[in-house]
Amino acid sequence: MTLVNLRDFEVEARKHLDPVYFDYFASGAQDEVTVAANEAAFRARTLIPRVLRGCLEPRLDTVVFGRTMEMPVLLAPTAFHRLAHPEGELAMARAAVASGVTMIAAMLSTYSLEEIAKTGASLWFQLYFQPDLEFTESLVRRAEKVGCRAIVITVDSPALGRNERGDRNGFHALPPGITCANLGGEGDVRSVVLSPEISWWHVDWLREITSLPIVLKGVLHPADARIALDHGIDGIIVSNHGGRQLDTTPATLDRLPAVVKAVEGAIPVLMDGGVRRGTDIAKAMALGAAAVAIGRPALWGLAVDGRDGVTQVLELLRKELVNALTLLGSESPGHLTRDQVEP
Repeated sequence: MTLVNLRDFEVEARKHLDPVYFDYFASGAQDEVTVAANEAAFRARTLIPRVLRGCLEPRLDTVVFGRTMEMPVLLAPTAFHRLAHPEGELAMARAAVASGVTMIAAMLSTYSLEEIAKTGASLWFQLYFQPDLEFTESLVRRAEKVGCRAIVITVDSPALGRNERGDRNGFHALPPGITCANLGGEGDVRSVVLSPEISWWHVDWLREITSLPIVLKGVLHPADARIALDHGIDGIIVSNHGGRQLDTTPATLDRLPAVVKAVEGAIPVLMDGGVRRGTDIAKAMALGAAAVAIGRPALWGLAVDGRDGVTQVLELLRKELVNALTLLGSESPGHLTRDQVEP
């Protein structure tokens, strides 16, 4: 069977995955309203092409934090890749190398950060602040040592969202032989410590101990974006955790323009959640995103065919984005304008 778009990969991935693990990757919190909203927000907007502009073949290369990516797509941090494929995060990282994109390596990975870095992938490191600051600092130092180019703090998780599919399936621990490799081998799915006491103080502490760019992932309110500027943050990812935390939060695409306006171009704003087409990338970038990140689609590619499956997913997005830009009359994603998206 020829898989011609990202939804085909999701259908095929279901055939390859244990149903419990498919539910873990696909599910969101409670009624999964936000999961559906992320994709619906893209469908609700239309693209307005410009004509007779004499454009050249669109260029997709994008620079973020001084690093050129071959297209404005990153691999979002997602946990427990070995549930999808034996090579797990290593296969994901090799696909990032093959496609010239950056992978945001997850703290809750099933291969260690050091093993992932050996693939040669361009990496950012995703971090949940831990109340044990000594341990948190050790993770940051490891990220620095292996050459990660940014620290991405997930800030939308003062507690774990209620995943009812997981509760029904009784999925509360990793299977034998698979561990959270960055957490000292802990096998419990919920072993990471989430705390509502994490605050801007912790952000300031991190700013003091590392010179790497710091990105906040999980910002939806423009007031928080403005506060982030005051605390020396280098970038923001508009995200609702793929609908896995607080259900009924708005779609990330709906929140993107307000956050972009709040930072007034001072720092790059990225987004994730619901990206399934090249036209989705075009819509996000016309609304001000510097790049987008994909989570579930990359996992579906991983489940279907390891590194090659993830590479196919990324290449489909690349081709779709080139096609969309050509039809929009734009030489690059950066040349898209706000008036090319309605409403």
